[in-house]
Amino acid sequence: MRAVAAEVLAGEPDHRRELFDVRLTKWWPDLWEGLAELYPAAQADDLGRRLVTSAASAFARREPELQHLDLVRTLSPDWFQSQSMLGYAAYAERFAGNLAGVAGRIDYLHELGVTYLHLMPLLTPRQGDSDGGYAVADYRSVRSDLGTTEDLRALAGQLRRAGISLVLDLVLNHVAREHEWAVKARQGDPKYRDYFYVFADRDQVDAFEATLPEVFPDFAPGNFTWDDELQGWVWTTFNEFQWDVNWSNPDVLFEYADIVLFLAGLGVEVLRMDAIAFMWKRLDTNSQNQPEVHAIARTLRALARIACPALAFKAEAIVAPQDLVQYLGQGRHYGKVSDIAYHNSLMVQLWSMLAAGDVRLAVEALRGLPPVPPTTSWVTYVRCHDDIGWAIDDTDAWRSGLNGWDHRRFLSDFYSGEYPGTPARGLVFQSNPATGDRRISGTTASLVGLEAALAAGDGAAVDTAIARISLSHALIMGWGGIPVIWSGDELAQLNDPAWATEPGHEADNRWAHRPRLDWELARRRREPYSVQQRVFDALAHLQRIRATLPQFHASVPPRITEVYDTAVLPVLREHPLGPLLGLYNVSDSWRPYPREALAALGLDGGVDRVSGEPLSWGDDGDLWLSPYGFRWISAR
Repeated sequence: MRAVAAEVLAGEPDHRRELFDVRLTKWWPDLWEGLAELYPAAQADDLGRRLVTSAASAFARREPELQHLDLVRTLSPDWFQSQSMLGYAAYAERFAGNLAGVAGRIDYLHELGVTYLHLMPLLTPRQGDSDGGYAVADYRSVRSDLGTTEDLRALAGQLRRAGISLVLDLVLNHVAREHEWAVKARQGDPKYRDYFYVFADRDQVDAFEATLPEVFPDFAPGNFTWDDELQGWVWTTFNEFQWDVNWSNPDVLFEYADIVLFLAGLGVEVLRMDAIAFMWKRLDTNSQNQPEVHAIARTLRALARIACPALAFKAEAIVAPQDLVQYLGQGRHYGKVSDIAYHNSLMVQLWSMLAAGDVRLAVEALRGLPPVPPTTSWVTYVRCHDDIGWAIDDTDAWRSGLNGWDHRRFLSDFYSGEYPGTPARGLVFQSNPATGDRRISGTTASLVGLEAALAAGDGAAVDTAIARISLSHALIMGWGGIPVIWSGDELAQLNDPAWATEPGHEADNRWAHRPRLDWELARRRREPYSVQQRVFDALAHLQRIRATLPQFHASVPPRITEVYDTAVLPVLREHPLGPLLGLYNVSDSWRPYPREALAALGLDGGVDRVSGEPLSWGDDGDLWLSPYGFRWISAR
């Protein structure tokens, strides 16, 4: 493969050729092992040559500023694990109108402490319903209402120079029916027909359907769609206009590898691998979390390490807890798959704790996760653009004294406002009577009770809701990794009451929690004692403190210590510079934590880093946490 690269790089200076050769020597084994797991030897060898050629070409085209970033990131490969990392996620148009508008709001992001900006799908989608942009019609152009590809390149540079990494979605499981590959397939080109799963025989379809769940049972039942032009059933896991691509075809992997290199060349620093769990299909399974998925991710990551090592990969794997850690690498793929993965289980358990006022289920679920490679990082979040699905394991529930089915039903009732006395004002998304699945839509503020409190004019309830918002974000920041704030949550924005009035949104109530950022509301963050000021300043303060504490580096694993009170979650982070204990009270009452437990860690003379004050003790000698209160405790 060195000869292949040498031919492409013949016109490059000696030091550049040497650099590529060193990288290729280092990462070729990872790339090859991924290919060898996916394809027969002859196909793997041919594809390897093509990938090295593409990597060398991308390396030669790399802009000087990005070459410098590659060097910096090679010397600091833990950049995305730093405790200074804070993410922000938004739709560009709903945050600031277009890409130029986003650039104009960099100061706002700095004020919050953001170092990582995830802009939701902005590559050209199909017209009409595009599943929020996840039905991509062209991976190499930008939505015309947002700007151009050059505008995206310019924004990436402006963000980079401001210390903010640009994160974009790469939809890997499917393309829009209008994508060039699908158009050519419908025109009868056999090469592109093989880019998809197409079955002429309904019996084959039924054989797969027997073990496949439905993702959107309300508006996209089943997993296959008949196409008259194809004269066959095409695999459509999500919607009839989103065609699943066939990764068992090596040409598909090559196409996506080239897209990865193209986006990295624009200055994208993190690629969110959308729907990664669904990429490989296998009869008699649910066609999720198949081993080949991890081999694909390993191959793409190795390719980037060779051509553009400043690029990191983030796995969007919203899967059962027992499958989650695999996306950061286990076994032969340990530390070689994704650099970053969503901690969906933490998000689910956070909402469960707030509803139940009890940490025992969370303790079972979170303790049960295997350790992750120390070179990787979780993305932690209170919520995201998607609905909240109750990925709660029945065994975890049983061990904590709960019935899994009943608890999932309770959570759906609680957050949809159906449970007696609940303050939450969420919406049920995709109710499935057959499975009992009822997912939830809603902004953080509406789900924690702020919407109900404001409507009732109840000041005490407003205070409680703000405390829940602060606690929730303290937990995701205190877990380690990259905490991500969803746009509007820093201002306590409520559900959008007009979510269904926009064309194409009326059937999808997730748009209720994707409101346009209200810049009039944002100005109120400067108004003393306003809800916006209290929430924005609380989150910005937490990040300023967090950035100073090396215990929050993602390589330091969190450990849940002994639980002394069922409403207090104790999370310990042990660092050579000393331990840090996070305590989180998920209840509406004052709760104690024993002084003896702090003394055993050498922290009874410690400081609460959130307030900056030494610890104080109750009359009984214990440390007391206020309702929905929290502490980050370390030695003085």
